[in-house]
Amino acid sequence: MQLDEKWAFVFKKRWRCSAEELEQEKVGDCWDHVAFDPEHRLVLGVIFGRREQRNIQKLVLQVREQLAGRVPRLICADGYAAYAEVFRRVYSNLIPSAHKRGQRRVGPKRELLAGLTFATVQKEMREGRVVKVERELVIGSQENLKVALEQSRASKTINTAFVERHNATDRHRNARKSRRTYRFSKDWDLHAAAGSFVLYSYNFCWCVRTLRRQREDGTHQKRTPAMAAQLSDHVWSIEEWLSYPVVRGSS
Repeated sequence: MQLDEKWAFVFKKRWRCSAEELEQEKVGDCWDHVAFDPEHRLVLGVIFGRREQRNIQKLVLQVREQLAGRVPRLICADGYAAYAEVFRRVYSNLIPSAHKRGQRRVGPKRELLAGLTFATVQKEMREGRVVKVERELVIGSQENLKVALEQSRASKTINTAFVERHNATDRHRNARKSRRTYRFSKDWDLHAAAGSFVLYSYNFCWCVRTLRRQREDGTHQKRTPAMAAQLSDHVWSIEEWLSYPVVRGSS
């Protein structure tokens, strides 16, 4: 799993906002906090808002629910310090401390879940170009990292290339996030709604070239991320995706 934050703004940029406007959180910088599955090119979750630890935690909790509590083999993100703290909080169990009578009571400790492996990628930019890339294992063992990279069908190195490439696709599909244009959101809620529409419809309706599968006759079957993850057996139309019931009644 790869995580990243993608910048956009609503109505006007942060440096033009007053303190009162920033407190209301309805204008200014609005970041997409995205969790991405690089093997299936699947958007696992997204949270819109300020670039803050609380939004990172909302995203990770959302992903944990999507994965039914399973811990990803490897998590990669940039050097934003909030990630490590959130992972230690979300992917851990509280262990009550054992104390004898008369001893000072000590609070419970957190025990990280087995298999949690988190690594960061930090890039040094100079004159608009990447001149240095530093990779660091933050949580987990070198052995778990080695196994995770060997089992990965996407890449054999620590990187955030797949989520960053998806950021470019999302900016292309969602005009309000295009850079250096007059196309930007004027309303915070509509910005989040449009972002959710584009990001989640991508899973079922957008055919990814690198996911196509060659048939025996030499032709290629186009596949969406949902098809690659075996969540669907066909490419959905926007109409089908919009009309699919969110909660299906029991029969």
